[in-house]
Amino acid sequence: MEESIMGIVWLMMFSIGTLVMIVYIRKYANMERMALIEKGEQPYPIRQSNTSIPLRFSLLLIGFGLGLLIGYFLDMALGMEEVAYFSMIFVFGGSGLGLAYIIEEKKAKEEAK
Repeated sequence: MEESIMGIVWLMMFSIGTLVMIVYIRKYANMERMALIEKGEQPYPIRQSNTSIPLRFSLLLIGFGLGLLIGYFLDMALGMEEVAYFSMIFVFGGSGLGLAYIIEEKKAKEEAK
């Protein structure tokens, strides 16, 4: 066969295989949920909201932004070029993660009371 036809055949086989896999995963997940419901158990545990991941990422990105800003000012004032940008990104990004850790620990202590 030609290479172009083989490429199309492989793409079709991959697409059909992926579709069949998704259908069977959904089917067995549904069967598992129905068995749990028949036993009288709750299929999904009630989860508490977790705000630590968004807090970490937001403070990390704020730190990166501040690091770029301070790095720009250091570059303009002292002519440090790339060193200023990278060092300030790491310093302020790390301090953002440290602040997130402190906030999470304070929140955990308040919830433990």
